[in-house]
Amino acid sequence: MLSKTNPHDQGVARLVEKRMRNWEIARTQRAEESAPQVEAVQDFVTIGNIVGAGGNEVAALLADKLKWPVFDRQILTTMAGDDEARARFYRSVDERDLGWFENMFRALMEEAFCKNDYFSRLIETIFFLARQGPAIFVGRAADLILPKSKGLRVKLIASPQYCARNFAKRSGATIEHARHEVQRIERERRDFIWNHFQIDAYEPTRFDMLINVERFSTRQVVDLILSALRIRTAAGSYEGR
Repeated sequence: MLSKTNPHDQGVARLVEKRMRNWEIARTQRAEESAPQVEAVQDFVTIGNIVGAGGNEVAALLADKLKWPVFDRQILTTMAGDDEARARFYRSVDERDLGWFENMFRALMEEAFCKNDYFSRLIETIFFLARQGPAIFVGRAADLILPKSKGLRVKLIASPQYCARNFAKRSGATIEHARHEVQRIERERRDFIWNHFQIDAYEPTRFDMLINVERFSTRQVVDLILSALRIRTAAGSYEGR
């Protein structure tokens, strides 16, 4: 497992271990059921947000409503860098899972413009998690990695002033420092998306919903997402649209 160098790292490592245990329990339960194996990922919601727009808070409340696990940037990054976590994934899959995964992985990597090791590991991690059960993914371009025929893709937006104030409130930084940090992190995220997909990170057609969090409370944002999920469920499959 990852070395634990400080309390923050220890907390992330414990959270990853908890997610892995829950994932393995759910996997075992599904294996004991007689339901046929599906050939697609399970349902999911991806949440992208401008730094300071409150994506983690929305994801936490949405997870509480849906009883789905949340995989945020920290967890996905930790899992992608953890050889033992990925080894546990591989030990748990059957031939159908592995065949599906290899086909999806190959297709995505053929489209990717930058094939570095971390990106490959990130794709592995997201594919394995989405394959095994419904989940909420926050960041790390999960919306561009997972199959376009599945899931609900949400983007949370807000003004730079709102994001800076929110970031300052949560981090204890000054407004000026918060403004610089929001801009710096957004540049890094924009570069990540461009380097791997050659897509503008702010391209609105990536998403099914854009929600201005300045106009709604966190609970209202979650209600909007839940409403969209219900509409999608009622409409059935939307593959090929």
